[in-house]
Amino acid sequence: MNANNVAMLLVREGASSQRQWLLQTAVVVIGRGDDCQVIIDDRQVSRHHTRLTQTEQGYILEDMDSKNGTFLNGQLLASPTVLKDGDEIGIAFGARLSFVDAGATVPLAFETEQAPLIRIDMAAKLVWVAGKELDPPLSLAQYRLLELLYEHPGQVVSREEVVHAVWADVESEGVSEQAIDALARRLRERIAEADADHQYVVTVRGHGYRLQHAAE
Repeated sequence: MNANNVAMLLVREGASSQRQWLLQTAVVVIGRGDDCQVIIDDRQVSRHHTRLTQTEQGYILEDMDSKNGTFLNGQLLASPTVLKDGDEIGIAFGARLSFVDAGATVPLAFETEQAPLIRIDMAAKLVWVAGKELDPPLSLAQYRLLELLYEHPGQVVSREEVVHAVWADVESEGVSEQAIDALARRLRERIAEADADHQYVVTVRGHGYRLQHAAE
């Protein structure tokens, strides 16, 4: 496995302790058991329900003789199948996961040195990037997007969540994909004024955005 590019599963529905699971081993078992790499705490889910195996062709999805079955894009999985980016995996009727292949994610940094940080004073609505305060301050829309990402550090935030946070007073159908992308681009440009050497707001293709280097 190339440690610089890691595929992941995004939890859309289901009782899981995490919203996303990085696939950091060649074999990943999804199930209810504590020894699974991806744990779904639901009685409909078998202890060892589904297996993902990394091969040269990609990740292969395989049901492990589960009681309630594994579904791929709404269809019962009848045989081992190579996953494609964006495929939806149903674990019995207890969980729904989206597969994001390594090519769709931004390389994860494994650095020994301290990473640059974004810090927000939510009361004053001030933002610091790598120790520098953004001046002039962000626009309201830019700030709302950054605050949403900041509240979910390292996690993928969907476009629907962005619309709800930034344009709460506008019908979601009235906000175009281009408007969301333009807002993210402007936010990146403002952050780059303080630190142009690192990427903070990452686009996860087909899924949304996530924030790197958020201060705890």
